[in-house]
Amino acid sequence: MKIRKLQHDEVPPYDLLLLADPSRELVEAYIAEGECYIAEEKDGIIGVFVIVPLTKETVEIKNIAVCEDKQGRGIGKKLLLEAIKVAKSNGYNIFEIGTGNSSIGQLALYQKCGFRISGVIKDFFVQHYDTVIMENGIQCKDMIRLRLEIY
Repeated sequence: MKIRKLQHDEVPPYDLLLLADPSRELVEAYIAEGECYIAEEKDGIIGVFVIVPLTKETVEIKNIAVCEDKQGRGIGKKLLLEAIKVAKSNGYNIFEIGTGNSSIGQLALYQKCGFRISGVIKDFFVQHYDTVIMENGIQCKDMIRLRLEIY
């Protein structure tokens, strides 16, 4: 697997990005603000992440996704670790990520990688999305914010 920055003349892999965030409008907005990276294998793009600077020292991963048929193989963790490496090499000290209260697998992964819960934005997904989002039999309502210090 090779991970590389998506070039400006390349079309982002919206099919993957929309797995993690069902709002194309929001996806397009943060792609314009940040950098998109893709993971490729010989059969094509299998993963993606987008990082966006928040301040001089803080960067946020706004989207991270793996093809559904490739999930459960550690690719998401490799993408997350690469995103942290990119942030650190670009001089950021704090790495943030937000996920839904219903994203049980993602919450476990982020905490296994050293992230700590830093806050909750109540009703974020109810207020910002037109459709009800369901995961693991749970309605996604609140955004769980996590943070990792990468000094």
